[in-house]
Amino acid sequence: MIKNKPHFEVLDGLRGIAALCVVVFHFAECVYADYSKNFIGHGHLAVDFFFCLSGFVIAYAYDDRIEQMGKLAFFKARLIRLHPLVVIGTLLGVIGFLCSPWTNAVDNYTFGKIFLLAIGSIFVIPLPLMEDRFFNLFGFNAPAWSLFWEYVANILYAFLLHKLSRRLLSVLVILAAVVLGVVSYRAGNLVGGWSKNNFWDGGARLAYSFLAGLLINRSRWIIENKLGFIGLIPMLVVAFMIPVFANNWLVELLVVVFYFPLLIALGAGTKLSSITQKICQFSGELSYPLYMTHYAFIWIFASYLSHFKPDITQIAWVIVGGTCFLVLWATGIMVFIDKPIRKYLASKK
Repeated sequence: MIKNKPHFEVLDGLRGIAALCVVVFHFAECVYADYSKNFIGHGHLAVDFFFCLSGFVIAYAYDDRIEQMGKLAFFKARLIRLHPLVVIGTLLGVIGFLCSPWTNAVDNYTFGKIFLLAIGSIFVIPLPLMEDRFFNLFGFNAPAWSLFWEYVANILYAFLLHKLSRRLLSVLVILAAVVLGVVSYRAGNLVGGWSKNNFWDGGARLAYSFLAGLLINRSRWIIENKLGFIGLIPMLVVAFMIPVFANNWLVELLVVVFYFPLLIALGAGTKLSSITQKICQFSGELSYPLYMTHYAFIWIFASYLSHFKPDITQIAWVIVGGTCFLVLWATGIMVFIDKPIRKYLASKK
C-alpha cells in the first residue's frame, strides 16, 4: 500500500481478531467435530471475512496504480508479502509430522511421498493425498487452501478484475451470491474448500467475498461511526459464535453475504484512539503469521487428545495455554524470520 494513502488500521485489527478466532476454532473442532456442540462453531467463516477484506484492501491499494506498476511488479509484491509464510508454514508442518510424539502416522509414508507433498505445499499446488488427514488439499499446512484461492484472486485481479466497471462488478457479485447460496444449501454450510471432496466450494466462497470487497471499495461504501476497534470486536466475534440452527446454511449465507461487508464498511469508517491504533497495528501484522504457522500444533493437539483422553477441564487449560503460546510463537516468526526475509526480498526487486 502506497505511503501517502490513509491506512485502515481498524480493519487490520479485526483481521488479527479473526485469525485468533481461527486458532481457537481449530483447537475446539478437535474436541467437538460436531459444530453444533462447539462454542465457536462458525469460526470457519473467518476465511470468508479474510477474502472480503482482501478484496477491499487490494482494490484500495492497487486500483489506481496497477496499470502504471505493471503486472509483474504486482505479482512480485504479492509474492513477497504472502509466500515466505507459505514456505515457513510448510516446513513447520513437515517437522510436526515427522516429530509428533503421540502418533506413528509417518510410518505409512515413503520419503518420496513426503517430499512430493512438501514441494506441492511450497508451490501452492493442491495434493489431497493424505487420507489420515481427511484429504486436505495441503496436508502439511491445512490453512494454505485459502492461500491457493487468494493467489487465484490476485491473478484474476491483475488480468481482469481491476478493469471492470462498477456496474459489471455488481452483476458478478450478484451472480456469485447466487452460486454461494447453492453451495451453502447443498452442503448445509460454508465449511468447504479445504479438501478434495469440497474443493470447488472454496472457489465459490472466494468469488463472492473477494468481489464484494472490491465493490465496497469502488462504491465507497464506508459508514462513518464511533464504534471504534473495541466496539467492532464483539460484532465480529459474535458471527463466529452464533448457534448452529436448523437452517444453518441460510444463517451462514446471510453472515457472509450481508454481515461481513457491513463490518468492513463500519471498520473502514470508524475512528481510533492512540492506544488502539498500536494494538490494531500489531494485531494486523500478527494475523497472517498466526494463521499460517499454527496448524502443525493443531495436529499435535489432536494426537494428544487421542493418546491421553484428558477431561474437559484439562482440555480447556491446554487450549488456553496453547493459544497464548501460538500468539507468542507467531510473534517470534514474524519478527525474526518473516519480516527480515520480506525486507531482503523487497530490496532485491
